[in-house]
Amino acid sequence: MDIGKRIRKLREKRGIEQLELAKALHIPQSKMNKIESGYQKRIEPDLLVELSKVLNVTVDYLVGSSNEANISKVEDINYFKNKIAEEFPDIDLMFKDMESLNAEDMKEIYEYIKFKKSQKK
Repeated sequence: MDIGKRIRKLREKRGIEQLELAKALHIPQSKMNKIESGYQKRIEPDLLVELSKVLNVTVDYLVGSSNEANISKVEDINYFKNKIAEEFPDIDLMFKDMESLNAEDMKEIYEYIKFKKSQKK
C-alpha cells in the first residue's frame, strides 16, 4: 500500500476529515488531497513526523518500511511510568533509576508492583 493510501486509511479510521488533518498539519487541503491520492509522492520529512504524531503511528509505518503501526518505545515507557505514578503514588522515588530501562522492563515493573499490591489485600 502506498503512503497516500495509508494516510487516508488511518485518517478515516480515526474519524478525521481531510480538512481537519490539513489544518492540524498547517497545509492546504489541496496538498493533503494530492498526498492521499498519490499525486504527490514525496513528502517533506518534517511533515511526515507531524503526520505520524497526529495519526499516532510511526514514520516507518507511514512510509511502508514497517507493517507495525505501534507507537514508539519511548511512548510505551512513558505510558508505564504514568501508570505506576497514578496507581502507586508512594513510589515516585524510583523514577530516576527507571530512566535507563526499556519499555519491556517498565511493563514488568508495573506488573510486579500490581502483583505485590494484590498480595497484601
